Order: sequence, then C-alpha cells, then structure tokens
Amino acid sequence: MKKTALYILIAVTAFSAASCSLFELDNYDAPSETLKGKVVDAATGDPVLTDQGSEGIRVRITELSYGDNVEHNPDFYCMPDGTYRNTKIFKGNYNIRVDGPFIPIVRETSDGVPIADESITTDIKGVTEVDFKVQPFLKVEIVGVPQVSDGKVTANVKVTRAVSAAEFKSKVEPMGDYDDSYTNITDIQLFVSYSSSVGYRARDTRWSSENDYGGNAFEPLLGQSVSITSNGTIPSGRKVFVRAAARINYDTPKGSGTRRWNYSEAMEVNVP
Repeated sequence: MKKTALYILIAVTAFSAASCSLFELDNYDAPSETLKGKVVDAATGDPVLTDQGSEGIRVRITELSYGDNVEHNPDFYCMPDGTYRNTKIFKGNYNIRVDGPFIPIVRETSDGVPIADESITTDIKGVTEVDFKVQPFLKVEIVGVPQVSDGKVTANVKVTRAVSAAEFKSKVEPMGDYDDSYTNITDIQLFVSYSSSVGYRARDTRWSSENDYGGNAFEPLLGQSVSITSNGTIPSGRKVFVRAAARINYDTPKGSGTRRWNYSEAMEVNVP
C-alpha cells in the first residue's frame, strides 16, 4: 500500500508540473505589431487597384528570426485601393513580398537560379510601413459615365498595357516555359454590386457580365472604348456600384493557376 501511495504521489506531481508548463506557454503576449503599406505603379505612382480576396494582391510574410528554413505566415490580401494592413504580427525580422496582376517581383529560372528579388526584408516593430512599386500588366478605365436603360448598365471600358509586351517578355521569359500567349487579354468584366467594394468577390452574379476574347483577338481593341452591358434587370430606385476589370493569360505567382484582374475605379450608378 505504501508503494502504491508513493506511485500516486509521483504521478500527481508529474502531472502538476506538466500542467504548469502548459500554462506557461499561454503566457506569451498576443501578436500586436502592425504592418501596413500600399502597392503602386512604379511608372505613375497610382495605386494598383485590386480585388478584396484571393484573386487580389497577395501579401506573404516570412519570419526570419529563427533562421532561413521557415514556413511563411498565413497570407493576407490588399484592400481594393491597393493598400494593406495587418495588426496581428509578432515582433521580428521578416521578408515581405506581394504577388498580383503585375510583373513578379521575385523571379528565378526553372532551376531555381535567382533573376530578380524586389521583396523587402525588414524588422517589424510597432507600426511598420512597407510600400511596393510594381509594373501592372494593364490599366483599366471606365470612360465617361455609365448609362442606364431598362435596368441595365452599359459602360465604355478602355484597356491599355501598363507594361509593354516586349518588356513583359524580357522579364518573364528567363523564368522558363515562356509562351507568347501570356500577354493576350482574355476577358473584360463588368462587376455590379450594392457594395462599394464591388469586385469578383463582392459582385452580384445576377447583373455582372463579361466579354471574352480568344487568342489575341483583343489586340486591335487596345486603347479603344469597348462597350459592355450588365446582365438581368436591376430593380428601379436602387443604387449600385460598378467596376471594370481585365486580365491577361498569365497566372501569378507562376504555376498557381490564378490569373488576377487589373481593375478600374468603382463608380456609383443610380437606377431610375
């Protein structure tokens, strides 16, 4: 009996010690450092307008404080105006990169040989601001004021290249497996929503519409006004927001399968 009591005492003591260790793990401060910034066109300084979701500009941070072979933190995404903000980061040294509808800022060959690296490595402490200057694929504009007739919105959209096809090729081709079709413009979207954050993630599928283009069929339309009309019938007396978007036949990051749109400014439309 004495041995049994002794074993029980040892087990209880060990469990208590383990419990204390578990509680100690919970005593770390919650992440409270802030990383914020914006993504702008290197040529014009204009914000790179985007979608508020996984089709928009992805921000990836990797903490380097514990060495190079570490996993990246959970990804987050820019807001529609090209700005980003994360207020729940641990203090430390980080590598920061963005991926979106622009020339990749981190490029390497298919063998992993570095070509260019415009990511930013910095300490995050307090409020840290990191901006990126990039080369967007396209510039998308709604020309004039969208017109409304019988519950449908018609917008005239102008798409131009923000980076030439030649410069795109000079920077992307060295990454391997290049195809001239990458610069083809595949579609124009007219997103319609009650939300001012209108975009692919905040669109009303009843009214949003698209114009699709095969091969390089859109090439003669670059810089021209292209008409696109919403689907369905928007109820009268409503206020909606519209936004145009266009994309090329290239996914970022390469191999991800996500072809990201360049966006226009959102516009408010009253339906009489």
